[in-house]
Amino acid sequence: MRMIRFTDEKNRECYGYDYHDRSAALLTGHLFEKMENTGRRVQVKKLLAPLQPAAILCIGLNYRQHANETGAKIPESPILFMKNPAALANPDDPIVLPRSCINPPQADYEAELAVVIGKPAKNVSADDALNYVFGYTAANDVSARHWQKHGGAGQWVRGKSFDTFCPLGPELVTADEIPDPQTLQLKCILNNEVMQDGNTSDMIFSVRELIRHLSQDMTLIPGTVILTGTPSGVGFVRNPPVYLKPGDIVQIWLEHIGSLINPVA
Repeated sequence: MRMIRFTDEKNRECYGYDYHDRSAALLTGHLFEKMENTGRRVQVKKLLAPLQPAAILCIGLNYRQHANETGAKIPESPILFMKNPAALANPDDPIVLPRSCINPPQADYEAELAVVIGKPAKNVSADDALNYVFGYTAANDVSARHWQKHGGAGQWVRGKSFDTFCPLGPELVTADEIPDPQTLQLKCILNNEVMQDGNTSDMIFSVRELIRHLSQDMTLIPGTVILTGTPSGVGFVRNPPVYLKPGDIVQIWLEHIGSLINPVA
């Protein structure tokens, strides 16, 4: 199922599926429990991020070609950082450049596959890991590079957590529709120019391995979102560097999932 979260014409928060022509089939129930089709279609006033994450866990340098372009060694284990859940941004909403990220320019794009955990996961084996996945969506791990490198005493969280730095959506595709998450093409398209064009097969640590590693003695609760890393082509390694600026349009496209589009303000 391809699900959306949205507000209807009465500003009620709803879930639906079969989204087209600004309307959707209305669902009732809890996202991680049983949801039922009401048999009604309703108008979609505004698309929302497909969930409010319980936590946003992120993996750095998880694509071989991206690690190579930065000159970094291939990690021996997943590099974990987190984004503040308040960084969440809806589809079509602007990525707002903070004043502290304008001088020097530093806001960068990162196309990513986002994994949504659907039931409590602790000490999960790699073989069983995908059974804990509720679904997948598209994410943009917007990153303030100067803050990431120099403003967090070696930690990346600060440079990754400014408000609007985690666009997510628009559709949440349930796991049964993507049996193998390691075969997906993904792109970042900036102002109609393809900047990133990779495949999840280039991941150093697969989705299965990430869930196994992250759940070791640490419970992943339902609603945990895992950003699985970005392919090569990010802005800060380009010559000259390419950073987001007001007026830009950023599109994150994932095969079988769709396009997440945000302007920059």
